[in-house]
Amino acid sequence: MQVLEQEHFTGERALYHKNNLKINLSSFSDGESPLKECRDIELDSCIFKWKYPLWYSENIKVYNTQFLETARSGIWYTHNIEIKNSVIEAPKTFRRCNGITLIDTVMPKAEETFWSCKNIKLKNVSAAGNYFLMNSENIFADNLRVNGNYAFDGAKNIEIHNSVFLTKDAFWNCENVTVYNSTLIGEYLAWNTKNLTLINCTVESNQGLCYVENLKMENCRMIDTDLCFELSTVDCEINSKIDSVKNPISGTVRAKSIGEIILDEEMIDPSKTVILETDKKIKEHR
Repeated sequence: MQVLEQEHFTGERALYHKNNLKINLSSFSDGESPLKECRDIELDSCIFKWKYPLWYSENIKVYNTQFLETARSGIWYTHNIEIKNSVIEAPKTFRRCNGITLIDTVMPKAEETFWSCKNIKLKNVSAAGNYFLMNSENIFADNLRVNGNYAFDGAKNIEIHNSVFLTKDAFWNCENVTVYNSTLIGEYLAWNTKNLTLINCTVESNQGLCYVENLKMENCRMIDTDLCFELSTVDCEINSKIDSVKNPISGTVRAKSIGEIILDEEMIDPSKTVILETDKKIKEHR
């Protein structure tokens, strides 16, 4: 493998179609698509300053590297890329990529990032920006922090652990989502989603978890959450109060208490949903 160290690359397609390179302590500036159509590239402690650095590439490893904001739309149509201990400041990174691993990486301007990608692994990643992971699939995340609206819109086959989401309209139009030990904060959570499971999670949402087909919640808590479960099929165990429940289609809701239960017979058949308030039962048996 050829080693390039402390280089300054300029000009369009500076290393176009190169293979088997190790690039250390180098910068890329003033030229689009420096590593387009490349294979088997390892980058360590580099800086990308210009647009489209890694398009149509394959088998890429990136360590301790900075993608500046001007390196926008940086990684598209690339397969098998691993990024560790890096900062991706550039928006619109990752489009139609397959096989992406990010570890210990920060994405402070992640607008429109991870669109239509497949087979994604995220560990110790933080991202701020709207429309994160839209229409992507086969996603595994552990300790993911997302701050921005509309995260995961249209995504499917998602498993998440130990994460925090501050995002309006998260998980809309999704399919096959399981979230463990996480906190989800934001209005209108997970509308129009199919097969959503939350385990040991904390939820804060105005009109959240509505229009969900097959919603399961196990050992969860709800904070300041109202008008939830509207036109959803539910199997929900909530170890806290729910402010209000509105028109679930069918299933079971178990909670410590519910501030208001709205069952509109013109919209749903109330007999198809069992609602249990455990604090009320305890008081009744005293």
